Amino acid sequence: MTVHIGAKPGEIADTVLMPGDPLRAKWAAETFLENPVCINEVRGMLGYTGSWRGNRVTIHGSGMGMPSLSIYANELIRDYGAKTLIRIGSAGAMQPGVNLRDIVLAMTASTLSTPSRGLFRELNFAPCADFDLLTAARAAAKAKDIPTHVGGIYSSDVFYDERPDLNEQMTRHGVLAVEMEAAELYILAARYGIRALAVLTISDHLLTHEALPSSDRQSSFRDMVEIALEAAFA
Repeated sequence: MTVHIGAKPGEIADTVLMPGDPLRAKWAAETFLENPVCINEVRGMLGYTGSWRGNRVTIHGSGMGMPSLSIYANELIRDYGAKTLIRIGSAGAMQPGVNLRDIVLAMTASTLSTPSRGLFRELNFAPCADFDLLTAARAAAKAKDIPTHVGGIYSSDVFYDERPDLNEQMTRHGVLAVEMEAAELYILAARYGIRALAVLTISDHLLTHEALPSSDRQSSFRDMVEIALEAAFA
């Protein structure tokens, strides 16, 4: 048991999928795992452990933003021995060729600031995904004929963004999408020597202002969870 996770030793699997929303963690566990058991409810952040095709898996919420994810990822790695962390979440498209419901696999994650920034001081550290997870996820998506994009994303530390000039430059430089957690996840994975990947579903578009209605999001997120699970155990 840690400050933020109430699980007992051995209750968290080596492989952890991390949606931001705790209720999405509950939905994913009940939808994809066999015999899921709730192993955390501290502060309303739900976590479940079960099995998928005979492999133990934990699905645990991360909360919104990099500071929240950093708390849970640190404890999952340091205190529970997690070896693979895969973020499953939504993102906003920043390129005209990226459409609603498409999958984005984040090869790199640019950011203005993360909770780890103080460690690097003047260094602009370049956080990236685990290559084997990335290629396995790409293969899984291709086998399912799911529209998928691989490349750089932007991890923002604010939700209500007021930097249209920065967004324009990221679009100009090929950044695929924006979300709020992956950069810190990739930095922590590098620090602790574990595997990490962000598998993202496009839920809205910064250029066209399209957005998935809430009723459509859950069904659209199924592809993302399946890709993450197949990549983890490829």
